[in-house]
Amino acid sequence: MNTSSRLTTRLGIRYPIVQAPMAGVSTPELAAAVTNAGGLGSLGIGASTTADARKMIERAQALTSGPFNVNVFCHKPARRDGVAEAAWVEYLAPLFEEAGIAPPDTLSEIYTSFIEDDEALAMLLELKPAVVSFHFGIPSPDRIAALKDAGIFTMATATCLGEAATIEAAGIDAIVAQGIEAGGHRGMFNPEATDQCLSTFVLVRLLAQKTTLPIIAAGGIMDGFGVKAAIQSGAAAVQLGTAFVLCPESSANEAYREALKSERAAETRLTKVLSGRPARGIVNRLISFGEANQSPNTAGYPMAYDAAKRLNAAASKLGNHEFGAQWAGQGAPMARELTAADLMALILSELLMEEV
Repeated sequence: MNTSSRLTTRLGIRYPIVQAPMAGVSTPELAAAVTNAGGLGSLGIGASTTADARKMIERAQALTSGPFNVNVFCHKPARRDGVAEAAWVEYLAPLFEEAGIAPPDTLSEIYTSFIEDDEALAMLLELKPAVVSFHFGIPSPDRIAALKDAGIFTMATATCLGEAATIEAAGIDAIVAQGIEAGGHRGMFNPEATDQCLSTFVLVRLLAQKTTLPIIAAGGIMDGFGVKAAIQSGAAAVQLGTAFVLCPESSANEAYREALKSERAAETRLTKVLSGRPARGIVNRLISFGEANQSPNTAGYPMAYDAAKRLNAAASKLGNHEFGAQWAGQGAPMARELTAADLMALILSELLMEEV
């Protein structure tokens, strides 16, 4: 039995395709549709309250009897810097004025990290999703052990060999190898460290030589041809995110969808402007403004995200969608507007297509 077959058998899925969690975009309907089509659907709850996360998981469990993944954020608690936060808000003041609201007096730490969220851990141990995955780092050994003791399969994102080694040493079951092409947040454990900027395929090949854990390739993979190439390079499965954004089951708003279908999809950028951590999205006015010459350092994560979300909420009411986070990977121009079931079927047909 090859690595891919071992992983799909262990997870109880038919095909080595994982739908990326995409907090704020993935829905129970999307996760269930991917799972019902033979892949592994996912929910991202890092940006949700425990109550909202519970509702999403229970809804997904009602829509599918198959396995799905629940992703949590494991970032270190925020390091507050009042001076830097105030400078960032002051710099964004013209954009807030354009959106018709005053700049906020203070910014909030809007997301609680799973590493200190006992309520979220208890909820996961109660509901027992088949898979729990970690982003931005990994939790403590006792939390990992509790999840594994509950029969939950664990995965964690690595962007380099060092992070992968930490994941393996912690006893986590699989590594999500996130290349620089990926949309959304980089899974870097330390966002202040030098990013090696490894491509998906370079990272997969390096890990294939260094680890015995299953590798799930993530970043820039949009179709069955990319899936095949990743598996041939040593991945046991692939994770696709941007490919699923245009599915009607996702919660992407109309402005996001239109941007992804337009020429703008060809220009994505890895930036801290949107949230305070490196993340790749379609370039918009907020990114360009935040990265202009003489701009101050962004506020830290997730305080910068608080500023961006307030700005986008106000501007959107005026029909201005230039300040929202439209996460997308470098493969964004290849996105296809299909139902999740139809997209899965198309990807599988491409994967199984015999070479001429």
